[in-house]
Amino acid sequence: FKKSKHLVILTGAGVSAESGVPTFRGAGGFWRTYQAQDLASPYAFENNPSLVWEFYHYRREVMGSKHPNPAHLAIAECEERWNKENRRVVVITQNIDELHRRAGSKNIIELHGSLFKTRCTNCGIVKPNFDSPICSALEGKGAPDPDAGGSDIPVESLPRCSVPNCGGLLRPHVVWFGEGLDGHVLDSADQELENCDLCLVVGTSSVVYPAAMFAPMVAQRGVPVAEFNLETTPATDQLGGHGFFFSGPCGSTLPEALAP
Repeated sequence: FKKSKHLVILTGAGVSAESGVPTFRGAGGFWRTYQAQDLASPYAFENNPSLVWEFYHYRREVMGSKHPNPAHLAIAECEERWNKENRRVVVITQNIDELHRRAGSKNIIELHGSLFKTRCTNCGIVKPNFDSPICSALEGKGAPDPDAGGSDIPVESLPRCSVPNCGGLLRPHVVWFGEGLDGHVLDSADQELENCDLCLVVGTSSVVYPAAMFAPMVAQRGVPVAEFNLETTPATDQLGGHGFFFSGPCGSTLPEALAP
């Protein structure tokens, strides 16, 4: 840490899970009777935009009761401290909950977009949106109870674009199953990964591509990679002699590692 001038921190769902954010992964990872992949797709949105918006409305609203945990805060504090020393810290995250931003991180690359941005399906404009509820028709909707039925909100009452003479249907600005990552975002991530001299992998399962290849690519350059996870991942064995593994909740292990 002492010698590093350019640190990249890759973060995944495990960091958010320690803040109590539902990850919709594995056993019990359901919203109503659906798994995330059932709803997080262009096909699902085309087929039933009301149901998909209920799911994302629930995810947006639940974040009102969730807060950055010690891992988020340690990363933000590290960035602020290093910045004063002309050293660079960049977070490349698969998470869409903006907890890194709320913790105070500034250099953030959101690989999969954000719950709090919308994109117009007509004109394509992307805008931040923190409205609660995002539209009046979704107020009180989105309960995760398996017995809750869909609200079948008319498409014209779902979130709409505010650009004059557009009024197109908005969608969450997130990368869905079956969609590729934004090319500009991927280029930014690649540039940071090519130039970093230290990489931390925090709370990511290393099974979602292309992010799963980031740490092994960095290790191939001979750059040290430290992994902070509850258990080893497919990437662990690909780090060779450049990998270091720290087991345990990242809210406990990471602040200690990043402390001055």
